[in-house]
Amino acid sequence: MSITESTERLPVDELRKLFLFEKLSDEQLEWLAEHGWVVEAPGDSTLLEEGTPAEVFVVLLSGTIALSRRVGQDDVETVRTDQVGAYAGATQAYVSDRDFKKTYMATLRVITDARLFVLRSEDFGWVMRTWFPMAIHLLEGLFLGMRTTQHIVGQRQQLLALGALSAGLTHELNNPAAAAVRATSALRDRIAGMRHKLAMLAHDELDKRLFETLVDVQEEAVQRVSEAPKLTALQESQREDELTDWLDEHQIAGAWELAPIFVGAGTTTDFLDKVAAGAPGPLLEGSLRWLAYTLETELLIAEITDSVTRISSLVAAAKQYSNMDRAPHERADIHAGLESTLVMLGSKIGEVEVVRDYDRSLPKIPIYSGELNQVWTNLIDNAVQAMGGHGKLTVRTSREDACVRVEIGDTGPGVPEKLRRRIFEPFFTTKPVGQGTGLGLDISYRIVVGRHGGDLTVESKPGDTRFVVRLPLTERA
Repeated sequence: MSITESTERLPVDELRKLFLFEKLSDEQLEWLAEHGWVVEAPGDSTLLEEGTPAEVFVVLLSGTIALSRRVGQDDVETVRTDQVGAYAGATQAYVSDRDFKKTYMATLRVITDARLFVLRSEDFGWVMRTWFPMAIHLLEGLFLGMRTTQHIVGQRQQLLALGALSAGLTHELNNPAAAAVRATSALRDRIAGMRHKLAMLAHDELDKRLFETLVDVQEEAVQRVSEAPKLTALQESQREDELTDWLDEHQIAGAWELAPIFVGAGTTTDFLDKVAAGAPGPLLEGSLRWLAYTLETELLIAEITDSVTRISSLVAAAKQYSNMDRAPHERADIHAGLESTLVMLGSKIGEVEVVRDYDRSLPKIPIYSGELNQVWTNLIDNAVQAMGGHGKLTVRTSREDACVRVEIGDTGPGVPEKLRRRIFEPFFTTKPVGQGTGLGLDISYRIVVGRHGGDLTVESKPGDTRFVVRLPLTERA
């Protein structure tokens, strides 16, 4: 809706009750009363639109309003308030820099019927520059300096975040993709070999009964592939030795090459005895090699399937992590963000043991998923660095009164007591120069406390450090 000037003026006594104007003189208040006016705005309406020319400065007299910023395709709510005296609009009207385009920095929506005091931007700018000249010089320097700094630091932070995300994702995707390529190449060779061996067996004029026996054995062998138990390195070595001995006893050439294939497919000497019973002596070696080609083909297909599935899982995790396909604020399962973050940081976690202690009975809670993923990233990355890449990372969820409690624990050296009071301060870092900005925990604190109305604390002693995040189960008022 457009804000047009009305004839309703705000009395000086009411202006004096607003904290913005309580220190002004009677003459100054009378000037404001003369130049400003009152607007009645209905609920569920948009009063100011982000990016449009900043024409008015508004002060809330009654009702509830919300401010939101445009992030990509989404509108992210930053403030919702019913506090009398809250202000918005042309707040930079005092800036004299001609290159600075004065537009509304946020969209103002009226949640419930509201009453607002309105002042033109040029009048508000005149008031600030005339009544508070020294303060304006300081504010202009601070505002323009911070704007330049924020632009530079913001770009750098975005590049660092994008670089870390893409590097981790590229590394994780490279392994299954390379495995799929290798398996596909090997599969092509094995199928060619299997065809050749089948032609040789057919050339030997197998009788129908023997051929049916080999087909039955093949089906049993293929079934064993899907049911093959996971063996330890020691068990696998022992099984290979047993099969190699069996193959040598039956004078099968290249036993060292065939044995690993049969072991990977879950076969035993009992199974090989069954093959030997079904195939006469001269045909045993050809039958075993044909069977080995068949089994290796199944193993390669399984490897390709697993690799492609891992790629799909990584892409799904990246989508979940970046919150690409959902609204920025939603009711969501807290575990989804934790799991996607663990996947995305897989290459950094490396040899660290990850212990998941989840309370899956927790309900979905109202959160900004993408922003919380940034919190999990900061806390998990800090924990892994604190442990030097070796130790135990514990991710635990539980219910605590009216909150969901999330713990990120590590077995590192701990945080000294004198530093615990400062770790959430902006630009404070214990990392070497160039390895940390000191903004990670400050940003995390702002997201948890400021955006979600939760709490972020640290409990630490040598060998047991826990960052505890508490998030409300219900929507904030």
